[in-house]
Amino acid sequence: MFKKTVQKYSGKINEVQIGTGEKAIKIGGQNTLPFYTFDGDTGNTPKIGMEIIDIYPENWIEALKEIYKDVCNDPVQWAKFVEEKYNPDFICLRLAGADPSGADKSVEECTKVAKDVAEAINVPLAVAGTGNHDKDAKLFESLAKELDGHNVLLLSAVEENYKTVAAAGALAYSHKVGAESSVDINLAKQLNILINQLGVKTENVVSNVGCSAAGYGYEYVISTMDRIRLAALGQDDKTLQTPIITPVSFETWKVKEAIESEKDSPQWGSQEDRGISLEIATATGVLSSGSDALVLRHPKSLETLRTLVEGLLA
Repeated sequence: MFKKTVQKYSGKINEVQIGTGEKAIKIGGQNTLPFYTFDGDTGNTPKIGMEIIDIYPENWIEALKEIYKDVCNDPVQWAKFVEEKYNPDFICLRLAGADPSGADKSVEECTKVAKDVAEAINVPLAVAGTGNHDKDAKLFESLAKELDGHNVLLLSAVEENYKTVAAAGALAYSHKVGAESSVDINLAKQLNILINQLGVKTENVVSNVGCSAAGYGYEYVISTMDRIRLAALGQDDKTLQTPIITPVSFETWKVKEAIESEKDSPQWGSQEDRGISLEIATATGVLSSGSDALVLRHPKSLETLRTLVEGLLA
């Protein structure tokens, strides 16, 4: 008689709550590999969020701008539209307008936008910065104060500004902090340790371990996430037992395969379909390797990934 072998792990991923009230979400909590329902507790269902930005999405492809044409000049209306029409688990507001290389909007102006969005929606909010470490430190310090009580996820604290972002977000105020590293298990581990040494509990940290669009080099993203999960579960490495969020849309909608026009490369087919396919392929890979939350941009990607997750966990 065949007896199925069960792989038991000593470690467990922390459970982290984002948001408040009935729509609050929990991520993590598993003690086995993604979707391995036959081996153990897979924890909370992976959550899928949608990206909006605080300024008109000038660099987005026309098909996406057409979807949001009636609301994308107003981030509050955009957020409400996405929540009501597509029902994501959370919304990720990317404060692109704060970028010093772009509109360079003031910290005060961007903070007000984020607060207005947080108060207009019921689902949890994640707020992403500009990638400029100095500006983001000031931005998240202000956001943490003004959004106190909303339990938002601040994306992200990096090595250059984690002291300000993590201290303001999770020590001075009650938020969750995203620890962002660049596709390297040692860097992810080191940043989690540094944030923990500030006094921030590991249970208040979500890791963004990096991503790239599916294609050349993508296997390194997958192998890094696999190594992180195996160390967290198999070696009970508590410094790596944080849930993982992956802002897939940030990477997939900027590569040539997604933005090349049909006029310039007609042989590649529909620009919109290419972007959706790339977003789905990238998201599927990181989900299967340990990501607990995704940020997507196209509604069809959201629908497809939601169906996939439901099917795998049915």
